[in-house]
Amino acid sequence: MRQIALATFSTAVFLAAGCATTGSDTAPAPVDTPGGGGKTPAQVQTQPVKPVDVTGGPSGSQLAALKDPKSILSKRSIYYDLDKFEVKDEYRSLVEAHAKYLRENPSARMLIQGNTDERGSREYNVGLGQRRSDGVKRMMTLLGVRENQVETVSLGEEKPQDAGHSDAAWSKNRRSDILYSGEY
Repeated sequence: MRQIALATFSTAVFLAAGCATTGSDTAPAPVDTPGGGGKTPAQVQTQPVKPVDVTGGPSGSQLAALKDPKSILSKRSIYYDLDKFEVKDEYRSLVEAHAKYLRENPSARMLIQGNTDERGSREYNVGLGQRRSDGVKRMMTLLGVRENQVETVSLGEEKPQDAGHSDAAWSKNRRSDILYSGEY
């Protein structure tokens, strides 16, 4: 054990000594330019940097399309049968429309929240909610959406759409909700 500690200490000292500088007796390295001949860094011309949108969200006009009640993009929930996580055929066009939107707007980001009704254990519901949100994401990536545009999360039974305790209420709570950046 003592030999390992000594070897580790020796290696650290050796690496630190190798990283030490010897002073400022070196000149800056010349920079090659397409015209030949080296220029020192003081002579290099730079171009201004274009501003970058770091918000990662859609612009105002893009958000308007997402909120237009006449647009399929304003529909944001996918509903499931009891204990199921497969996207029903009736919601495929909705998923396809959102996938198309994400492909056409590469800076847009989406969060898919998987939800369940109140029946079942907490652990089961969290797992089922995650499978629901992951299933929608999988469909979207198969439709050409970049993986980093979509994030998934399970809320289990924690965010019911209907607080009732009937089949009608439970059917509203078995869903995946689609949110775009700026909305969550």
